[in-house]
Amino acid sequence: MKLYYMPGTISMAAAIGLHEAGVAFEPCLVNFKDGAQTKPEYHAINPKGRVPALDTGAGVLTETGAILDYLAAIRPEAGLVPDAPEDAAHMRAVMYYLASTMHVNHAHGPRGIRWADSEASHADMRAKMPLNMAENAAYVEAYCLRGTFVLGDQISIADPYLFTVCSWLEADKVDVSGFPKILAFRAAMEARASVKAVRAAGIMP
Repeated sequence: MKLYYMPGTISMAAAIGLHEAGVAFEPCLVNFKDGAQTKPEYHAINPKGRVPALDTGAGVLTETGAILDYLAAIRPEAGLVPDAPEDAAHMRAVMYYLASTMHVNHAHGPRGIRWADSEASHADMRAKMPLNMAENAAYVEAYCLRGTFVLGDQISIADPYLFTVCSWLEADKVDVSGFPKILAFRAAMEARASVKAVRAAGIMP
């Protein structure tokens, strides 16, 4: 498989998920600094011009949650999706929250051009972004983490996703000292072989 990624982006979650599932892959850099995501060559792989994209050999998958679900499905022995329906629903509720709310709020800082043309509008979004992200972190702290991980002691596909988004908090000007559960969660993830491998490969700065 080939994972198309850019360091610092949500594609880090897919890379961690690949390691957690035990799936070998070739990392393929999409260099945003050179505008590679805007070029026809990459649009032939992912017409959205975003990362991650996972070439499975049978086709290309996009969207972080879909990629993580796919990895869990092809490697059920990794146990990345719980058997209990309520637990699985909680896991996916966290993932949908990250995709629909927290990641979007983060993007309002560096990528306001997606929503508005006026620089004044971009500045307003940048100014509001730290407050929104702090409110999202408070929600994660209170309702998403049922223990060390999203499901307590059991890691799932929600954890690489949550870890990646929570790794942005300091850069988003959020004081993380008030979120002990998030800090403990991030420390537990940093200790995992998957995260160490992704950092060693330069996929996570």
